Amino acid sequence: MAAQKTQVSRRAVMVGALVAAGAAACTGGSATGSAGGRLLLRGTTLPDGRRADVLLDQGKIAAIGGDGGGADELDLTGYLLLPSGAETHAHLDKAFLGRRVPNPTGDLAGAIEVMSALAPTMTDEDVRERASRGIELAVRHGYTAIRTHVDVNAKNGTRPLKVLLDLRQQYADIVDLQVVAFVGPVSGAAGARARELLDEGLRMGADVVGGLPYADPDPAQAVREYLAAAKEYGRLVDLHTDETTDASVLSLRELIAETARAGMGGKVAASHCVSLGQQDPETADLVAKDAAAAGVAVITLPQTNLYLQGREGGVRVPRGLTAIDALRRAGAVLAGGGDNWRDPFNAVGRADPFEIASLLVAAGHLDTAAAYAAVSDQARTVLNLPPVGLRPGDPAELLAIRAADLDEAVAGATEDRAVFHRGRLVARTQVTTALHRA
Repeated sequence: MAAQKTQVSRRAVMVGALVAAGAAACTGGSATGSAGGRLLLRGTTLPDGRRADVLLDQGKIAAIGGDGGGADELDLTGYLLLPSGAETHAHLDKAFLGRRVPNPTGDLAGAIEVMSALAPTMTDEDVRERASRGIELAVRHGYTAIRTHVDVNAKNGTRPLKVLLDLRQQYADIVDLQVVAFVGPVSGAAGARARELLDEGLRMGADVVGGLPYADPDPAQAVREYLAAAKEYGRLVDLHTDETTDASVLSLRELIAETARAGMGGKVAASHCVSLGQQDPETADLVAKDAAAAGVAVITLPQTNLYLQGREGGVRVPRGLTAIDALRRAGAVLAGGGDNWRDPFNAVGRADPFEIASLLVAAGHLDTAAAYAAVSDQARTVLNLPPVGLRPGDPAELLAIRAADLDEAVAGATEDRAVFHRGRLVARTQVTTALHRA
């Protein structure tokens, strides 16, 4: 029998039935560590197995070991301290719609069909409520940075985008939220309105240019349009790329070539890249090397793509994963993300970095260190955020989980966690379990 206590620290809305778990565990004047203040994490276990106190100050890791010198203290004995998770690919405007609009076929086409019919009926408050719930769930589980794609189209215009931009500001004290203006098709005369909407979204303040070039009538031209917009407004790029097991589709090549031509290496990410995992080994290796050389990062989304792809039936069903081994051998940036959370594109999803890391172990055959790096260190690289290596001077973007080591953390994924953003405790969940035997 287990009991769970949760607290998410933010300015206005408290999550669920909250209790002062963080306050009870801290000594000193603040339960969370005031903005820019000093907070000493007592007794943590570091990823290398060492036990150490960790001092946070001014939003950074100030020291590993040593005395806190009067800082507020939080006892984390028995907790493994890790870099916090960074969600590279969410769709907060669609979150938790699964029961409202079930996917009749379970595949990508079915999800697109039902969402297209529903989209015009979604109010701003509907989007706000579900997106807020998704943000809070993700923070509670250890994400302190989230990139979310938001549909911008003729049906809804930029209304959902404005909601997410508002939430970016509202939740700035607990999470770094990057908002992607997801627009398409953009090529040719038929794409003129979409290009106008993309410009409008970027002027409103969207952080990232998003789109679907592989489904555009002219994928190469679409890529050029997206990169040109990003260059004009000084934005990052994250494009849904080749989300299909059809090996004949490989628009990733155009994205790599255009990124190199535009000199935008390190600013471009290709999400999904499922068809890359269906190529012969020589092609996969070549494209992976080209991606690494051009500075195009790849985001694999194992849960959603394992759910959507490979539904053709029969035997020898393809898996919805990119060419993980080839990309890692080539030295490309390879991050992992959750994609959809309980909507027509994915019936499940906990908004939990350990859930995605576990899938990368089971389906991607990574070890736990590489799998967790994909949802933390590599993910921060994709989001253009500074690294967190648990060294003095690193940003204090941290996740403490009750576990002896990373293997236990990924496998068990207990909810017993403490989450730190900019050196502050922003969420705390404590779990107690009692076994009642005869």
